[in-house]
Amino acid sequence: MQHWVDQLVTSGKCDAITCEHSVNEIYIRPEWRQNILTVVNIHSSVWGTCKQMLETATSENPLRDRLNLPLLARYEKRYCAKFSRIVVTTSTDKQQLLELLSPRKMEKRIDYFSMPTIEVIPNGVDLIEFPDRAIDPGGHTLIFAGAMNNLPNIDAARFLSLEILPIVQQRYPDTTLTLVGTSPVPEVLALAKQPGIQVLGRVQKVAEYLHQATVCVVPMRIGFGIKNKTLEAMAAGTPVIASDRGLEGLDIGGAPQPIRALRANRAQEYVEAISSLFENPHLRHELSRNARSHIENQYTWNTIGRRYDRLLQP
Repeated sequence: MQHWVDQLVTSGKCDAITCEHSVNEIYIRPEWRQNILTVVNIHSSVWGTCKQMLETATSENPLRDRLNLPLLARYEKRYCAKFSRIVVTTSTDKQQLLELLSPRKMEKRIDYFSMPTIEVIPNGVDLIEFPDRAIDPGGHTLIFAGAMNNLPNIDAARFLSLEILPIVQQRYPDTTLTLVGTSPVPEVLALAKQPGIQVLGRVQKVAEYLHQATVCVVPMRIGFGIKNKTLEAMAAGTPVIASDRGLEGLDIGGAPQPIRALRANRAQEYVEAISSLFENPHLRHELSRNARSHIENQYTWNTIGRRYDRLLQP
């Protein structure tokens, strides 16, 4: 792979290199930045995520992560220094990287470093893959979708299943929860033993399950960056209740603007928000229409693509 990339660059056949997340930064040579536009798209900071897990006591292995934290900071500084421009998905991520990459924190031996341009460009949604739902199914059904081998999603699934759902079921005994997502780990599979919970792995069309749910809950407690799962639920027209983390980078409106989602962070806040949507079909309709319209206006890939086009101009 490195040989192929080296040949492509030295032959002068490419105008720019874009790198999807840090996993592919190993193929980018620092000296290329002097002669070619190099861009890295950082979905979320590895240093920031590790730091957040330690601060919120959600780390699987705190000792390991405390040891890794300064190493991750050094790693992120070094690979970011290789790029002309950095793309992040939220202003929170931009501020985090600005703090990490401030010149006073950079190592002197990184002599090729000058602060790269950092642009905020969110992710988009394929509106064909996530069409608007035709009807409101009503009822008392909840859904949470996401890769179920990802630590922030595992934490969210357990929080929803073990701390929120039982209280909701005290009010609405027929409430069910569907957990949708690839590669569910044993901790997630075990949640199917709880009353009313169905755990599914990878499904053909997530949108079909979103359309069947009364409410989509995104109870993220850790993890940075804009959440595709939130964008996709909004595109599908499923009313969304989400945390600060689940709504990061999104304008959910509120007076005088149209409201597009409900915000909650503590268990009781989720219970009250879920209850309000179960009881109020007009509010569900309002959130559904406003959210879909917002995605159509701001988060299609055509819209996002135009922003990348401008970014890639010399």
